[in-house]
Amino acid sequence: MDGSYGDPVGDLVRAAVADRPLEDVVHLITLLEESPQYAQATGAALRAVGVDRSVEDVTRLVALLTRPPRDADSADEAIRAAVESRPVEEVTRLVALLSRSELQPHCGQEAVRAAATGRPVEELVELIGRLATERPPQPSYEAYDGEGRLGPELPWMPGLSVFPAPPPHPPASSWPRKAPAWPGRLAALALLVCGVLCFPVQQDGASLQVYGFALGVSFLCVLLAVLMIRPTLPVLVFAVVAPAGVAAGQLLYGRFRSEGLARALELPLAPAWLAGTVAACASLAALTALVVHLASPTPPNGVLTERRTAEPVREAADAPLAP
Repeated sequence: MDGSYGDPVGDLVRAAVADRPLEDVVHLITLLEESPQYAQATGAALRAVGVDRSVEDVTRLVALLTRPPRDADSADEAIRAAVESRPVEEVTRLVALLSRSELQPHCGQEAVRAAATGRPVEELVELIGRLATERPPQPSYEAYDGEGRLGPELPWMPGLSVFPAPPPHPPASSWPRKAPAWPGRLAALALLVCGVLCFPVQQDGASLQVYGFALGVSFLCVLLAVLMIRPTLPVLVFAVVAPAGVAAGQLLYGRFRSEGLARALELPLAPAWLAGTVAACASLAALTALVVHLASPTPPNGVLTERRTAEPVREAADAPLAP
């Protein structure tokens, strides 16, 4: 206690901060700080709190006095008094409390400085040993991986790990995997029916060449129907053109100057009007499948290669290590 104020002032300040709630003590210190003539009384009040109140009360007072917009060094006098006058056990606890993340970093640093300069060397060695013993062990990656986290959080930034996050799995590509299958299947069914209806069941005096042509048209439709299971662009184009030619031939029957072509149109199993109608429907279905295929591009080769490469790597990374 500063003797320049005399015993009555010192006793008054000490009694005022001894048992009052910390909020009242903070209010008292704030009022004393407003006038320079109370500077010594302010310091006496801070020192009295640091000496006479519990370690927890000192920590709470420091938190209240250093809360913005107040200066971070507003409670330095109380910190120094507490560190210089208390047993090593209490100083250890005080330093640990003042180093918490919710307090200003300056508070913990001031406590360490006061201990380093104001304690005997023997007590300083004991304090170092206690602080080293009470320091929590550094957690490993395994402990946090088991909890679904990447590492210990920074005390002043909750939720942020001190370890860099591993790169995430490659994001799924935004390209569609393939075009819808139903247009191709519908076209395949129509082509199959067209091929059956165009099959020449009898030769009826037609030449071998004419009969082979009619048989070839039937087989071509059936073959295209089979290929439409996994259609490619050339297959889709042929699937549009071939039945369209059959439909045009049936609709224009009787107008051909070629006797062989006209004879070939008389050989199919179904009548001309039915075979022509089914062929036109097959051509329209194939055209629909072609439009859908063109409107749904497949991913580039680089994307497919990256995806195929990433899957084994991901499986290997997620697999547990062998004991």
